[in-house]
Amino acid sequence: MTLLKEVLFLTNFLIFFYVVIVDTFYLVLLILSLKQLRLYLQRKKYNKYEYEEISTSYLTPPVSILVPAYNEEKTIIKSMISFLNIQYPEYEVIIINDGSNDQTLDKLIEHFKLVRTNQPYRKQLHTEEIKDIYYSIQFPQLKVIDKINGGKADALNAGLNLSSYPYFCAVDADSVLEHDALIKTMKPFMEGIDDVIVCGGIVRIAKGCKISNGRVTEVGLPRNLIALHQVIEYLRSFLMGRLGFSAINNLLIVSGAFGVFRKKEVLYINGYKTDTIGEDMELVIRLQRYLYDEKKSSKVLFLPDPVCWTEAPSSLKDLYKQRSRWHLGLLQCLWEHKRAIFNPTYKFMGIFALPYFLFVELLGPTIELVGFILLLVGLYFDFVSIPFAILFFIFTLLFGIFLSLSAVFMEEYSLRRYPKIKDLFILTLCSFVENFWYRQLNAVWRTWAFFRAIKRDFSWGDIKRSGFEYHKPKEKPE
Repeated sequence: MTLLKEVLFLTNFLIFFYVVIVDTFYLVLLILSLKQLRLYLQRKKYNKYEYEEISTSYLTPPVSILVPAYNEEKTIIKSMISFLNIQYPEYEVIIINDGSNDQTLDKLIEHFKLVRTNQPYRKQLHTEEIKDIYYSIQFPQLKVIDKINGGKADALNAGLNLSSYPYFCAVDADSVLEHDALIKTMKPFMEGIDDVIVCGGIVRIAKGCKISNGRVTEVGLPRNLIALHQVIEYLRSFLMGRLGFSAINNLLIVSGAFGVFRKKEVLYINGYKTDTIGEDMELVIRLQRYLYDEKKSSKVLFLPDPVCWTEAPSSLKDLYKQRSRWHLGLLQCLWEHKRAIFNPTYKFMGIFALPYFLFVELLGPTIELVGFILLLVGLYFDFVSIPFAILFFIFTLLFGIFLSLSAVFMEEYSLRRYPKIKDLFILTLCSFVENFWYRQLNAVWRTWAFFRAIKRDFSWGDIKRSGFEYHKPKEKPE
């Protein structure tokens, strides 16, 4: 019994030490993010007229917007209206219908008056067979590819083959872009201060927002508790994690829901890999490795202001599918690039960024979950002292609350998309509540992803779409 007590205490101590190290990582990222956010806001004061110039200048580089779609009949039309009405001088929208078995293609054909075309294109990347290509008489900038199902990465590669412009923006079909999002994201490419090859924007939860004519006309919080917790989660992930890594030019993920890429580098490294479900992160890591290998000083950036609003899972079942899939994608990416981890050739990326994703993002939820279970067992059998349990509680739950509150503060300090006092109160309350059930549930789901990997279950999984909350604009009285 004494041996068991000593083993349990040692295990808990090691997990506690791990938690302290992880919290230190988070604190460093928070400091980096705050500095980067302050710098961005200072520069933003002088950007208003620059955005107006970009939106009208013939020198602004054209962009191809690639929209992979699979069974998106509930959101596809409203999303396309958003993409077709963005504020940008020259662009094309390419929807890739990836073998949908619902009414996605039919709705597109009917709503946008699509007709078939024999447009030739250069097949630079291998993809599943393209059955038909359509264009719209009503919207000349709109093209639709109908192809055999090959997955999201394969659909994006098909879009790249058909794209006409030197930059492309990858956007999810269940998303809505703010009208100036593309201008803001393209600005770093045009400034000439740095050689930028990728720039990502922030993704926010659309549930609770009112959408009219493809635009978010009123920002609000979801009434659904599952979606509400995701608002905090997204703020923490983007405003702290990605902004912090962008500050040190070691950003390893640009959301597949919204990111702009310079096409020539993506084609050079053979586009998206189709054998991973984390295609967005894998592509960015491969691009970063390419920059290190070629000794280039190009940058991968994240901006906190360009906004893409997306639909979020509303049920625990759908959220489990999404988070388990994300964790599987992370596992695949790290395994694919395992030789870069701790590799001094890749400098800060190999020594800091990749180990962070391995030990904090991949293994962290499982280690924390095991720590909680062992702590409870130790308390039950009186193997763990109360002071130790209190310290563990402080460095896990209370620090988690601090990070969530920090993300809400950064949102209020900088962007203020939720200006109502009521909304801020709800977000603050959720910052406390999520740490007592939502966080642990996510840890369980992400731990289960390892068992899925052992069983080689890399299925994508269908997530139920509920569609956006759509509001018709009020008619002006005569």
